[in-house]
Amino acid sequence: MSPSHDLVPPSDDLEVPTNDLAARNHDSDVPRLDRSRLRFRFRFRSRFRSRYRSRSRSRLRISLVSRAKLRQASKVVFADLKNDFVFRRIFAKHPNILRGLLNDLLDRSGDRTIVAIEYLPSEQLPLVAGAKLSILDVRCRDRAGTTFVVEMQLLHVAGFVNRVVYNACKAYADQLKAGDPYTKLTDVIAISICDFVLWPDAKQDAANLPRVPMISRWNMTERGSGNNGLLQVQYAFLELPKLQEKKPETGAELWAWLFVHGPELHEVPPELPQGPHREAVELANEATFTQLELDAYRKVMDEIQQAREYGEAKRAEGHEFGLAVGHRAGLAVGHKLGVAEGHKLGVAEGKRETLLRLLKRADIHVTEENLDRIRGCEDALVLDGWIERVFGAKTIADVLD
Repeated sequence: MSPSHDLVPPSDDLEVPTNDLAARNHDSDVPRLDRSRLRFRFRFRSRFRSRYRSRSRSRLRISLVSRAKLRQASKVVFADLKNDFVFRRIFAKHPNILRGLLNDLLDRSGDRTIVAIEYLPSEQLPLVAGAKLSILDVRCRDRAGTTFVVEMQLLHVAGFVNRVVYNACKAYADQLKAGDPYTKLTDVIAISICDFVLWPDAKQDAANLPRVPMISRWNMTERGSGNNGLLQVQYAFLELPKLQEKKPETGAELWAWLFVHGPELHEVPPELPQGPHREAVELANEATFTQLELDAYRKVMDEIQQAREYGEAKRAEGHEFGLAVGHRAGLAVGHKLGVAEGHKLGVAEGKRETLLRLLKRADIHVTEENLDRIRGCEDALVLDGWIERVFGAKTIADVLD
């Protein structure tokens, strides 16, 4: 007879159920223990999975943030070509790029193309000197002997055009030494790249005069015949705010676009052809700068921004002061006179403070006598002249005398 698995040997320790309900309750005791273990295992596994998923999500977030930071850190940043330090770093050190800029701005092509230039060493300043705000001059000469004076002007100051004419004529006259014949004189061309408008269209329209284009070239012409016989001193101006929205492909307009939109780039435009334009953009990549060059570049940026903000603040103060004076006068005439006088006083005060700040940045010692002279000056044109002379000055005498 085979053993039966349904038979349980009688035992005193085992309580035998007496009815069906008891049997069901008794049969459920063993599974109840298994269910408790299953619940524990399920809860443990759920907590483990929850923690694992949380840690995985955290690691994923950290990974994504790290990748974003890495992309941000590796993003190409281009310096502003209008910054005088960057301008000199590129155009005063790479003659082929400067030659390309000159040919485009002066519309030189064919037999008139500038094929080679040499820098005038007496005009070159140390590249990492950019510790003070300056008006940049890059001077060079081509094989024909023509002298080119290139400057980047960021701030519109009174008498700017007069200063350009004066410097160009001075460069022309300074070619001769005592006893030299006038036949040794060669042409001078002054190129000014301006981050402001010199001849606004609205003003030209109001005066019933033709509008001046973004790139304008000037020389002396005989009125009746239009003969351009006097070309000894010529001028070219590039007014960057007049740049059209459409991106140009070549020439002087492309230079203007790079000067305006260069800092917005994050890569060298693939469509930019090989040549001076592309080389200039590649050299403006901040990754090619040394730490010393980066510090000099950013210092110049700060000085330019401070000069702009300070000038705007002083103009606003002068306007408000003039309105207050005119209001207190109580009469229409008094109001007009007060506005004009207050504006004049405010502008003069702003120029005096700008001059003192620039002298301090240039480390030029100012005596009490010089300070009294500056404080007592109310002539805005005189103050503008002093401000202009700070750039490149070494002593206070170079500025005030």
